[in-house]
Amino acid sequence: MEKTINQVKAAMAAALGLLTGLWGWFGWLVVGWIGCMALDYLTGSMSAAKAGDWSSGKAREGIWHKCGMIVVVVVAAGADLLLSVVLANLPLVELPVQYSGLVCPVVLVWYIVTELGSMAENAAAMGAPVPKWLTKLLALSKGAVDGAGDKLGGGEHE
Repeated sequence: MEKTINQVKAAMAAALGLLTGLWGWFGWLVVGWIGCMALDYLTGSMSAAKAGDWSSGKAREGIWHKCGMIVVVVVAAGADLLLSVVLANLPLVELPVQYSGLVCPVVLVWYIVTELGSMAENAAAMGAPVPKWLTKLLALSKGAVDGAGDKLGGGEHE
């Protein structure tokens, strides 16, 4: 039995190592965001069911909301790709550092923090005690990412 457990552990470590080699940190950021979206949808559905307020219409709205988020991440990735191509091919446009993508990771982190905050709200609605410092930390984190995005884009977020 112990040999089987060690084989499973080794296989999982090898698979995670391979995926990390292929994806890098950005891929894991995307995986984390997708996981957070799924957990937020699940906890939101559970919270609504507990309150006796679950409906398929509201569930569909939640899915449309998540689809809109996916579109925004694709747009952010496209903006990063565009900036990379422009910086690599237009000699008049230069940055003092090598640009490897910034817009999409900032958007992903913003969404992850937002999803975590929503999950905490859902947990509270289900009756779980949520430490105030956790909700404050998530709000501060979201504010910090907003500030970074504002500096990056020179404006306010929607």
